[in-house]
Amino acid sequence: MAYVLKIKGVIVCFCAAVLITALSLSAYYSGAYAVYFGSTTRKLPIYSVGTEEKVVALSFDCAWGTEHTDAILDELSREGVAATWFMVQFWTEKYPDYVKKIADAGHEIGTHSATHSYMSRLTAEEISSELTSSSQAIEAVTGGKVELFRPPYGDYDDELISTAEKDGYLTIQWDVDSLDWKDLSANDIAMRVINGVQPGSIILMHNNGLHTAESLPVIISTLKNRGYTFRPIGELIYRSGYTINSDGRQQLT
Repeated sequence: MAYVLKIKGVIVCFCAAVLITALSLSAYYSGAYAVYFGSTTRKLPIYSVGTEEKVVALSFDCAWGTEHTDAILDELSREGVAATWFMVQFWTEKYPDYVKKIADAGHEIGTHSATHSYMSRLTAEEISSELTSSSQAIEAVTGGKVELFRPPYGDYDDELISTAEKDGYLTIQWDVDSLDWKDLSANDIAMRVINGVQPGSIILMHNNGLHTAESLPVIISTLKNRGYTFRPIGELIYRSGYTINSDGRQQLT
């Protein structure tokens, strides 16, 4: 009997070890490793910036239409806020007058890819081609260098970030999603942003959201009243001497 119990004990221990190993490997490859073990083995884009200063960045993805873009620009101008606009190549080529208008208003422009595809499915060569051609389209209008890149759909993998980095781009995500593309009411958009921000937040919005412009006065005035200021992403993020936590937050080393 003692022998049988000993064998059963060995089997249980073995099964437990296998299970722990499987879970560890699963966590490692899913990115959850960073959550469970306190360090990341994956490359991460910048979701936000670790700072005690009450500063945030507004960003707008440009892929479809322009019907509400002038209203957004008017609100930003009225409030004296400079934002970051990520533009897809086909949008840039269709609306060069808006690209110039946005740049001339003092806003920062980054690339949002050439074709708005899921770029983690592309080869390194295809990724480089998307980044190069989309940036060239923007630079041909603005004359300024493109340094920031936001992947469509927030979709990325190690190769995408490594390729972007090799080509001279910083990959940018967000930690506050306005969900303005869902045509939420202006109040709902504003509350999502206001309740979600922290010092160093990057806010995601879209250039053609139905109620985006309408939400901006509430967002900007409320955050200003709480002591926040606004900067373009390129002026918010750290360029050197930093690490990125498992939640994508930059921290100075």
